[in-house]
Amino acid sequence: MSMAKKTFLGSLMKAEYLLKDTVVQPEQLESTRHKEIMRRMVELNRAGMNVDLLHLTTLPDLESLGGMSYLSELLSYADLEKFDGTEKLILELWKEREKRNILTVAAMNDWEIAKVIGELDKINQMKMEDHTSLQQALSNIYEAPWEDQLHLKSVTTGIKKLDEVTGGFQSGEVTIVGARPSMGKTDVMLHFAKMSGWAGFLPLVFSLEMPERLITSRLIASTGGFNRAKMRDPKRMLNESQKNKWSDVIGDLNETHMQIFDGSGQTIAEMRAKTRKLMSQFPHKKPILFIDYLTLIHSGQFYGGNSHLQVTEISKSLKTIAKDFDCPVICLAQLNRSVESRANKRPMMSDIRESGSVEQDADVILFLYREAYYDKDAEDHSLEIIVSKNRNGPVGTIAVKYNEHTGAIEERKEQSLTSI
Repeated sequence: MSMAKKTFLGSLMKAEYLLKDTVVQPEQLESTRHKEIMRRMVELNRAGMNVDLLHLTTLPDLESLGGMSYLSELLSYADLEKFDGTEKLILELWKEREKRNILTVAAMNDWEIAKVIGELDKINQMKMEDHTSLQQALSNIYEAPWEDQLHLKSVTTGIKKLDEVTGGFQSGEVTIVGARPSMGKTDVMLHFAKMSGWAGFLPLVFSLEMPERLITSRLIASTGGFNRAKMRDPKRMLNESQKNKWSDVIGDLNETHMQIFDGSGQTIAEMRAKTRKLMSQFPHKKPILFIDYLTLIHSGQFYGGNSHLQVTEISKSLKTIAKDFDCPVICLAQLNRSVESRANKRPMMSDIRESGSVEQDADVILFLYREAYYDKDAEDHSLEIIVSKNRNGPVGTIAVKYNEHTGAIEERKEQSLTSI
């Protein structure tokens, strides 16, 4: 084993251009002596001097590095053909050591599982296999003129006017959808999710409150235009034409490739792991994450019951996920009761304020409001989507049609953005 390390260091001495190319850091070598030798090489290289045997022998602490004889021995192991292999091996061994260190520290300090996963995740992201020959790259793109493009820059929200205003859901951006209970948050989320799926994205739905059964039944109801109440007993309650439509609805929903995770106490680290796993299963689709909802996400730390700090940590982590996976993240947020005490119950920015730094961290903030929920005699059954923060465009309100019996959302023909 030590042979690989000697080959590695010897090769650096022999062909110093490798010093600039290697991804291995001195700290990642195991023995103190090897760490020191590599550090000296890096220093010489930075100072613009040659990293050869001659320059290394002029080091003041040559003896502690094993003297002239050890350095010559290293040089004799140089093998440029084997360099890549040894480099990979050194990184693998380093990952193993790091993993053991993390587990030891975690056991001593009784870390939460989420933190352990997060730390292990970091080591795993050290990327070695990022090389593609142009031949490979060209064969990957060979069929492009005849293939549907899956990688759109932004995902459609399925509501034209909202797309125009926000530019759709952008990769690397976090959208918060805030509302009071019963405003249609989950229906709006499922509308966004299936629309993005049909547009070729991979919708991952993290439902921390509603079980998968309910989500599936809601998707069928809104897609087929079935009254939700009938979903309790489709055999008895659906009429013939609805039953004939059933398999088409299921066929259509199948095409979304939606993935549902309905564990109640999911943490950010778990969501990351699940996202990474699905990205490897669907390499040609870009993921889009939907989380229902913000304050149900389990935080990695206990902040002594300080929910403000907890939500801040979580909203920062959502932004990190969006950036790291270069995908859009849409997270629902339950707004507090203060809304109910106002004459005008349309939500506004201050209703989200005590939720840590959510307001700063989000790129887009949408609020939902239905007049008909508060005023039972209201003629208007529309759902207002209030664009309250929009990094890339104007703010204002967009009204869509909302069928509270089926959960379906449709846009109105004549669409305009009314200013808030």
